[in-house]
Amino acid sequence: MKASEINIRHPLVLLYDGKYYMYGTRGKECWTDQAYGLDVYVSEDLENWSEPEEIFARTPDFPYTMNYWAPEVHEYRGRFYMFVSFKAPNVCRGTSILVSDRPDGRFAPHSDGNVTPSDWECLDGTLYVSPDGTPYMVFSHEWTQTVNGEICALRLTDDLKAAAGEPEVLFHATDAEWVTRPAKCYVTDGPFIYHLANGEPLMIWSSFGNLGYAVGMAKAKDGHILEGWTQLKEPLFSQNGGHGMIFKTREGRIMLALHTPNEPSKERPVFLELEEKGQELRVLE
Repeated sequence: MKASEINIRHPLVLLYDGKYYMYGTRGKECWTDQAYGLDVYVSEDLENWSEPEEIFARTPDFPYTMNYWAPEVHEYRGRFYMFVSFKAPNVCRGTSILVSDRPDGRFAPHSDGNVTPSDWECLDGTLYVSPDGTPYMVFSHEWTQTVNGEICALRLTDDLKAAAGEPEVLFHATDAEWVTRPAKCYVTDGPFIYHLANGEPLMIWSSFGNLGYAVGMAKAKDGHILEGWTQLKEPLFSQNGGHGMIFKTREGRIMLALHTPNEPSKERPVFLELEEKGQELRVLE
């Protein structure tokens, strides 16, 4: 398959043992009231992809029945952990953690349900490990509750099974000058943290700008995610695509993966090469 044939939102690419593994939200199930599973696509060159292979399937006793959103797979201490958002009727959306011994293996529940607060509407959890080895989940507290969406951090236990503290708000959507207000809210989606060449964390995250869905950037003050963030004035990508993540190719090129256009059934994964410019990133022409 070519990327242009794959209908997923929220693509994440993991390079492992010379192959690229791509995960994402099934486009056909994203906005329905029922979801059934998650897939992986495998590639040698980022151009030709395998057919989807199911790596998680809903079982009759699984408590979440809808919105299987934004699966992210991270290698951590020799295993592969999937951070993925789930929801059910009358249950707040939140992020759970699944585990597998292989990036293309079957993933099983690892945490005891959603790790984010049970009375918060949350999504898009991502793993961040601090320089001292402390794991955090960085996630979005949704505009559906806050109106002005929040990006938060939650310390995790070392085994990634549960929260090890209370969530801390890192910033709000309106902290960024480029963010606009569609309808009655300000959106925060898809946080992902990339380490610049100097070791400092830079976060990309999504909201809506003048041209539609977009990817913005924020820099951590003093190099620690809990010390505050400075929003960069211009988005990294602004033309109706977003929920991005950053990975490096086998050759060391820096790549942005995102879905575009941000329209139901039309979303496709796109890969754009980046370069570091000072202490930020930009898309290569």
